[in-house]
Amino acid sequence: MPDDAGGRAFRVALSIEMNSDARRTLRLRSFYRQFAPGSAPDAYYEFVRGSISLDELFRLLPKEAEVSEREAWQAELGKVDPEEVDRRIAESLGGAADWVLIGGPPCQAYSMVGRSRVRSVDPEKFEKDHRHFLYKEYLRILAVHRPPVFVMENVKGILSSKVKGALIVEQILRDLESPSIEGVADVQSLLQYRLHAFADYSADLSGKQDDGDNSPSDYIIRSEQHGIPQARHRFIVLGVRSDIEWKPRKLRNLKKHLDVWHAIRDLPALRSRLSGKGSSKKENDTPEVWMSTIREMFGEVPLHVENGIALELRRRLKLSAAGLRNVGPGGPFVARAADPARHRSWYHDSRLGGVCNHESRRHMKEDLWRYLFASCYAAVHKKSPSLYDFPPELLPDHQNLKAMESKEEELSFADRFRVQVKLKYSTTVTSHIAKDGHYFIHYDPKQCRSLTVREAARLQTFPDNYFFTGGRTAQYKQVGNAVPPLLAKKLAAIVLSCFEHGEHLQSG
Repeated sequence: MPDDAGGRAFRVALSIEMNSDARRTLRLRSFYRQFAPGSAPDAYYEFVRGSISLDELFRLLPKEAEVSEREAWQAELGKVDPEEVDRRIAESLGGAADWVLIGGPPCQAYSMVGRSRVRSVDPEKFEKDHRHFLYKEYLRILAVHRPPVFVMENVKGILSSKVKGALIVEQILRDLESPSIEGVADVQSLLQYRLHAFADYSADLSGKQDDGDNSPSDYIIRSEQHGIPQARHRFIVLGVRSDIEWKPRKLRNLKKHLDVWHAIRDLPALRSRLSGKGSSKKENDTPEVWMSTIREMFGEVPLHVENGIALELRRRLKLSAAGLRNVGPGGPFVARAADPARHRSWYHDSRLGGVCNHESRRHMKEDLWRYLFASCYAAVHKKSPSLYDFPPELLPDHQNLKAMESKEEELSFADRFRVQVKLKYSTTVTSHIAKDGHYFIHYDPKQCRSLTVREAARLQTFPDNYFFTGGRTAQYKQVGNAVPPLLAKKLAAIVLSCFEHGEHLQSG
């Protein structure tokens, strides 16, 4: 809802999150927002640096901690009592007329990868998956609370998801235009919303009017065209209640794209951690063991590598041995003098004095080789290799090499090892990054590792002082599931314009 104080256009009245780690992160950020921009207490930074615990932080500032406890509510819509949901929403709004409902149903049912897996195993189970209709919890809140404006977000795969042969997205859009509570007579005036797309990518925008008559694909936002260093395409709908007069605005399409290098170049270089193969005991992860592993790799350059890449491999191994001799694998907080000149102001916080959530994963020696090869290939060819480009010595054991050689069928997951190319925007940062780092290899060959949580967060445009709680896997999931904050800020500017005619808003 609009916030007249504190220098922010909106304030969060209530957030509802089912995951405990994500909810803890939301609560911490709510605590941070209780203070005016730039005036967060020293205790917050002491927590980020690991000097005090989260409980100690909240004990030091109990008033702000209590507000954050109320604002960030852990609950699962569809399972929690709807009356409790309605009570909390009404209490948090405090009678305010100008507010926005933001959210979206869980996306697993609409994800193209997710649904292909379920369909291949049990097509009937896919058809009966209740998650297709979790959006009706969102509709119920719309029908009961009648917000002036709403924003609904989901994955691009929603465009092609079908149930019983019908596109689910078409039903969702119809329901969003006229939300109602199933089985309950509407005693109020008929609730209607006009649906708008935030972006327009048509070649000629001159004189074009947004009359709300959009096709489902019109609601896709291409993040890379709006200053986000990532090719993240998401389905986002803006709904404006029909009694509100509003002249539609669109996101500005930028000709210049931000690349991975500009997003993460100033973050400290890290060596990878080391692990044993399979279920065997993890290697002793020390600088000495790491250097020994790098030296062994000098004599193991694969035979079937083109000359240019072989030279690059040897050169990068030398750089890695020399440049990372005394470099560690990072951690929850990496102390380092800030360099504002190399930061974009959106990310930078001069009070941090370092970088949080910046810790490398453990990688087997075999994967170090694959990461090193893949990043060297990208350095030479300016693109990430597919498995067809890998020398046989580096192919994973589980791949079907006969199928690859005969080309009788496509190699499954041909881009299983994907480098985020230095001077291009990244591919979509998804929650899958929590399971393995093969799709998110750092462009710098000498580091031969996957991206850290902070590097992924930079690609998602989280400010550096945004701290992710929970274990590293949970942190990756939180980053991958988020809407890029910088994109959200741009969407918020459009949403705010819906309230410019506040005198016309009705209390409904």
